[in-house]
Amino acid sequence: MAGQRRARMGRRRFIRLAGGTAAGAAVVGGGTFTAMATGVFESPTPDPFANMPRSIALSLPSGTGQSLPLPPLPDPLDGGTVSTPSAVTRIPYTGGTLDPTETDVPTSLPFEFNKAGYTMNPDLPEALRPWRNRPTAWANVNLSSGTYHLNADGVYMYYAKDGNVYDHPVGQIQFGLCCVTSYRVETDPTRKAHFLKRARAQADRLIAKRVETRGAWYFPYPFNFTHAEHSGIAYKAPWYSGMAQGEAISLFAQLAGLKDGLTDDERAIYRAAADGAFASLLRGDNAAPWVVNKNRAGYLWIQEYPFATPGTGDYTYNGMIFAMFGIWDYFQLTGNELAAQLYDGACTTIARYFSLVRNPRWFSYYCQTHRIPAHTYHHHHIALWQQMHWHTGSPVFANQLDLLIEDVPPAAVKTGASIAIAAGTHTLYQLSTKSDGNWDKTLADKILGTKKVTFARATGAPIDMRRRIQGAGVWYRISAGAYKGYWIGEAYPKAFLRGEHLPVDYIAPRTLTIAANASVEAISFGTNGSAGTLKKVSYSEPHTLQFDRRAVVNGRSMLRITSQELAGYWIAANQVTTDERGSV
Repeated sequence: MAGQRRARMGRRRFIRLAGGTAAGAAVVGGGTFTAMATGVFESPTPDPFANMPRSIALSLPSGTGQSLPLPPLPDPLDGGTVSTPSAVTRIPYTGGTLDPTETDVPTSLPFEFNKAGYTMNPDLPEALRPWRNRPTAWANVNLSSGTYHLNADGVYMYYAKDGNVYDHPVGQIQFGLCCVTSYRVETDPTRKAHFLKRARAQADRLIAKRVETRGAWYFPYPFNFTHAEHSGIAYKAPWYSGMAQGEAISLFAQLAGLKDGLTDDERAIYRAAADGAFASLLRGDNAAPWVVNKNRAGYLWIQEYPFATPGTGDYTYNGMIFAMFGIWDYFQLTGNELAAQLYDGACTTIARYFSLVRNPRWFSYYCQTHRIPAHTYHHHHIALWQQMHWHTGSPVFANQLDLLIEDVPPAAVKTGASIAIAAGTHTLYQLSTKSDGNWDKTLADKILGTKKVTFARATGAPIDMRRRIQGAGVWYRISAGAYKGYWIGEAYPKAFLRGEHLPVDYIAPRTLTIAANASVEAISFGTNGSAGTLKKVSYSEPHTLQFDRRAVVNGRSMLRITSQELAGYWIAANQVTTDERGSV
């Protein structure tokens, strides 16, 4: 009887700690479970599963977790100041004619630059091609309010705070490209036609507002623009951006390449526009305007923000990659060998200078010139590097993508996500964050308080966030119960998010290498509380396996093996080297 009383008291104590019935009940040996607690486990034991049943540690719940999210397109004017040009400012618009004002159209590369042999994937599935992941919602096709919305002609315009209305080339191009994507997938004939109408309105506006010079087409910004944090970005209208030039190529090339909806004459107009925009990438920085240069080491750059002095600029990563999508699209349309060489050179640059965009275990840098950690752009970098891997099939960009995800993973988790918590003592943390749990520069994730909790057996907790904490590891935020709002550190098998999270599939098989005589764990996970199989493998010589997928599986970055001997097993990424570039 005494033992029964102690058991009942222990259970009551657990329910009180876990937040009562709202927190759920602990389960040992599998099955459903939710509860409360968390923090870094403080009493390691020789047996990693002594405090966490294998039925939990070696199994996955049914369904899939949060996939790699695609962030909304950034506003290029964010953080900057727009002002009205002088009354005497003249922008030399060419007008609607396609007759060139200059005949010296460039037919060769602007200069020699470094190339490493990158090529464009010729068999890329339609869904992975540039801009196919960004359809315009039907609700936005007639956008009529906000800082950016459509004018009476259906053209996407910038409505400044001072009451002026301006063309915004990148905004117009991106809206047009997203409408082309919607046109490709829409099945309703009326909506389909409207998406194409909107895409063409943007392209036609760009054609009408182009500036022809140096044998190329340029798309001017008609307002003054400065940026407080980025010295050198101090423009008087008209000014030009390599990002706009490259994205314009994408819009024109995609319209010219449509198989339906346009006449041959209309396609020819957009093909001519694509040719004119592409020519701007064949003009170097030896005259103005320019958007392309090479640095002292011989690497090609497409400058989103070229500075006044030739060869200088912000060296912005996302703007260059978005411009590279235009080269990719142009090559698919034309097979132009100069486009292939420019693309090779641009990929070579991005691969070479990845070490300067990366900021290990924190937000990557926006640009090379200022090296300011860009919390609003890091997840754009993740999305862009993923697309570069798709477009080239290169493991170089896949490996760099892995590092960016590890540094600061997207924080969102799937609704209903829960963590498993081992028996023992844990520390919970209160942090200084935004109200939604996200990082704030002024608050800096400062620790406000701690609480120790002890559980007699394995339990769990619902969470609403998994993210990198400034100066620390990856932590979870508890979303319900007595410890709602507290954080706990990720540490398999002590505290981990159940299931597969942030999966990344690779367009081409990748390789991992197990070092000679190293002992590595390979896991074939069971489902819904049924423990899977754990194997310890070791080889007398370095041993190479192929993998096709990476994900955070039960709180660890893991690789899914496709090689026959371990096909379907997962191996922790930090136990191996990938593509001969080291572990993460």
